[in-house]
Formats: sequence, C-alpha cells, structure tokens
Amino acid sequence: MQDLDELYQLILDRKNNPKEGSYTDYLFTKGLDKILKKVGEESTEVVVAAKNDSDDEFVYEVADLAYHVLVLMVDRGISVDQVKKELAQREGLMSKTKERRDIKDL
Repeated sequence: MQDLDELYQLILDRKNNPKEGSYTDYLFTKGLDKILKKVGEESTEVVVAAKNDSDDEFVYEVADLAYHVLVLMVDRGISVDQVKKELAQREGLMSKTKERRDIKDL
C-alpha cells in the first residue's frame, strides 16, 4: 500500500526526471493553470461523490483529489512535512472554544 509520502516522492521524481507519456509529466508540462484546473475539478467530484451512497466512488474521487493536490504541492515546492507540521501546530486548538476564532474571522 502506497502512503502519501511515497506518492509525493514519486511525483517529485517525475518532475525532476520526466517520463514522457506519463500523466504526471503531462500535468507538469501544461503548468500551474492545468494543475489548478484539475484540483478544482477533482474537488467538485469529491463533493458530488460524497452526496451519493457509493463509498467506492467517494474513495476513488478522494484519491484523485489527493494525487492532484500532491502534484500542486510539488509544483509549488511545498512538502508533505510542511503540511504535517502545520497540522501538528493546530492539534487541539480547534477543540478549545476559548482559543477558537469567531466564525466571522475564519
């Protein structure tokens, strides 16, 4: 089973060592606008799949979104560790009402 760190490294390797004909290479060749378009499309597909009863479809669409977000992260030079660090800094903050910002400030 592949984890997100491994997939990130594979995508980074494909960016640094393009494999002609691969979908990842296609995205990097087309550039940021194409990558952003795909992230948007996949986000919408996740929302639609979440409204349906099929867990398989939902998982499939979440996997597509995760892949495209990782491609975007590689393109932007943002690592999985940076995201993990940000999440770790948030740990517990959202559950403590006194530390939570008002909804209007979010």
